[in-house]
Amino acid sequence: MDSFDTIIRNGAVLTPEGLQSLDLGLSGGKIAALLPRGEGVAAQTIDASGQHVLPGAIDIHFHIRAPAYPERGTVESETRAAAAGGITTLFEMPISKPCCNTAERVETRRAHFAEHAFINFGLYAAPGDLTDASVGAMAAAGIVAYKIFTTPAPEGRDDEFFGLSFPDEADQLRALKAIAKTGLPVVVHAESAQLLALGEVEVAELDLSNIDTHLASRPAICEAVAVAKLLTMNMEAGARLHIAHVTSALTVEVLRRFAGSSDFSAETCPHYLWRTHEDVRQAGVFAKINPPVRLQSDQDALWQAIADGIITHVTTDHAAFSHAEKLAGAGNMVTAPPGSPGSEVLVPAMLDAVARGRVSLAQAVALLSGNAAKRFNLPNKGRIAVGADADLMLVDLAGTTSIERDTLQTFARDVAQLYYGARFTGRVMRTIVGGASVYDGTIGGQPGWGRYTSPGSAPLAQPSRLSA
Repeated sequence: MDSFDTIIRNGAVLTPEGLQSLDLGLSGGKIAALLPRGEGVAAQTIDASGQHVLPGAIDIHFHIRAPAYPERGTVESETRAAAAGGITTLFEMPISKPCCNTAERVETRRAHFAEHAFINFGLYAAPGDLTDASVGAMAAAGIVAYKIFTTPAPEGRDDEFFGLSFPDEADQLRALKAIAKTGLPVVVHAESAQLLALGEVEVAELDLSNIDTHLASRPAICEAVAVAKLLTMNMEAGARLHIAHVTSALTVEVLRRFAGSSDFSAETCPHYLWRTHEDVRQAGVFAKINPPVRLQSDQDALWQAIADGIITHVTTDHAAFSHAEKLAGAGNMVTAPPGSPGSEVLVPAMLDAVARGRVSLAQAVALLSGNAAKRFNLPNKGRIAVGADADLMLVDLAGTTSIERDTLQTFARDVAQLYYGARFTGRVMRTIVGGASVYDGTIGGQPGWGRYTSPGSAPLAQPSRLSA
């Protein structure tokens, strides 16, 4: 009888062929076998009765920023929180201090994460000076993708945004062309710098402490215009373009009109799918996010875009600030720190979408992991198959996840007010990274268990369209 390190028994296993009643044999950090019920022996057995065994979530948009800002959390605290949320791999954005904009800084970030991470991690880089030598060296260091902003660097944060912010369109085109040569994706925070400047002028006489002022200062047209320009430029540049955190019906319409014009994809986040500006009003500065959470009509358009395969990724944009930082910004909602923690909301929210019939379980898994593995060329992740990495989550589809301050693992639990009181149908019961349980109701594992994740050499596949 075959022997394994671990066997997961009695679960409903979601394979690329669909749900199957089988057991999983794990060895050497890999899925070693799909077993008929009861077969095989192992040093450890996990009983998944009543649970679904799914690929672990791949969160392609995550901010930690450690070690520069320990008051916002650490790699240990935020990867523990990610593990509690069913996330087995995260991609860290390059807004470190200083910005992750050279191969040397990629290596520094890699070393820091490798020492502290409970789950797997990939790194983004800023394209920096846009020279072929520098951009190519970062690709050679194993980054998963590049990131740029079409907005200026926030005041006083030039060292965090050097080589990352390109408000000038000529520089945006240069960045797309430089990155296209590497074959790696480029993820863009897309808002028009010129229209944002106009928005700030137009709200200057309003009450800056009112959260409504933030929404008024960043109308949907700012995002839609920036996305339209990027997609037009990409018809010439030929980059593998990915639009971050889509928020509006207007931007969805732009994405529809450019469908097939170049290689691009798009994501949105739970706060845009499950919250509206009415919820933001209740949470105030703690729900200040860029781009802002918008109206019910925008939320409806995002769900339709998911159904139609226009948006193929759902990710957290986890951005932790301290309680003191958020409160200090409450007098000016235009300049207050933008972001909210989402690591423990992502998977429960999408399981709730399954319970509500918004998406099927297979579609939810594609949005959470399968499409990320394809888009970012991680052939051993995002699927349950022999030879794939043993990065898994066990979930109870009938369970309940309640979000309160005291239920959260993130260091930023004090600023998660946007989600306080939320109840989702669906619960993460266990998270397995590289064959080892790092969460089973409590945090296990150890810092440094997570592995550096780089693109593979297998042929690229396109994300799955989710419409029937």
